[in-house]
Amino acid sequence: MQTAPNPQKREFPPFSLTRLLTTVFDPKGGERVCILIDLDDPRDIAGFRFLENPEHTIQRHAHDVFFQGLKSGVLAELGLTGGEMFAYEITGGSNLDLPEKCFAPDGRELSLLEDVLKRYDIVLCISTYSATAPLTAFAKKHGFRGATMHGMNQIILSSGLAVDYFDVSKEAEKLRLGMTRADWVEIDFAVGEERCTLHVELAQQEAQKSHGLCRGGADIANLPAGEIYYVPAGVEGQFPMKYEDGTLGLMHVTGGRITSATLLRGNAATIEAHNEKLRLDPVTGELGELGFGTQELPVSGRDIQDEKVLGTMHVATGRSDHLGGKLTPDRFANRKNATHDDILFAPHKTPEIAVPQVRMHREGATVVLIENFEPAAYMRGLLAE
Repeated sequence: MQTAPNPQKREFPPFSLTRLLTTVFDPKGGERVCILIDLDDPRDIAGFRFLENPEHTIQRHAHDVFFQGLKSGVLAELGLTGGEMFAYEITGGSNLDLPEKCFAPDGRELSLLEDVLKRYDIVLCISTYSATAPLTAFAKKHGFRGATMHGMNQIILSSGLAVDYFDVSKEAEKLRLGMTRADWVEIDFAVGEERCTLHVELAQQEAQKSHGLCRGGADIANLPAGEIYYVPAGVEGQFPMKYEDGTLGLMHVTGGRITSATLLRGNAATIEAHNEKLRLDPVTGELGELGFGTQELPVSGRDIQDEKVLGTMHVATGRSDHLGGKLTPDRFANRKNATHDDILFAPHKTPEIAVPQVRMHREGATVVLIENFEPAAYMRGLLAE
């Protein structure tokens, strides 16, 4: 039986934009900050016309909480400048390259790179689809810092963005130290009577952490944070995946890539379409990340927070250059396929898929990390130190 981590007892302080910016960035006086949003028609930022559309809930949070918050006192309080908002055309996929153009509230068409990214010190991207990968590449080339907060909703604002990221970093480091330089991780799955295992080679690499602090050099924080992750050195085996239409498929993995999918339950056409994509663009099946949540957070309905919940785990297909991997957009047959897509396993997201056990082999011993979406004694022990 699957059980979820129980974060309900945790209390969160009220969201504070000042606290978030101070903790995450340690901003210096005079630094310029801006906000990026995405829209189907980015010209709708003119006169903030997009606010008339009730479907633009993410962008409204960007305007009401961040833009208005900066203008109403946070800029002056922190000694920052700027506070402008810009919109670019929605990319249509997670971590796809950003368009060249963007638009300002006065209707001007601008170059996203020349007029925005090169001119600001801190960039806050609050969007529908994650822009972490392309913004990370730009940040490291042009020297700015930033945060991506795609899928923002009220639950995330009042929990995952209200936490103290110094504490998040400390807790994540406890887990990282106990999970780094592992040889491999194995994940057992069950869908009904179907059983399978995914074996992920890690080659004793240093585990990385997404901890929400971006206080030094050029980099991008993905918020909410709280994750230990690796770029796999090799992957073999099988794992189930739930598609957006609810179809369940079994992914067959060899040489680090999903090579084919077979139907477990649902729409055969969904599986056929995936197999055709794998045939035409094989790198879309490459597994570029294995991640584990580190925080006790409420389920938000958005993977950006829910994959950070302690007891959950995820793998990701596609580009991995922003994580230290080698799969870049130019290696895809179609650049529109150059996404980084997290596949989250959690009780609320994949109730049809059980994860009886996740094991790690490290320093000559095999330990259990997770059982039935609950952190096992080893992970609990690390956090108790």
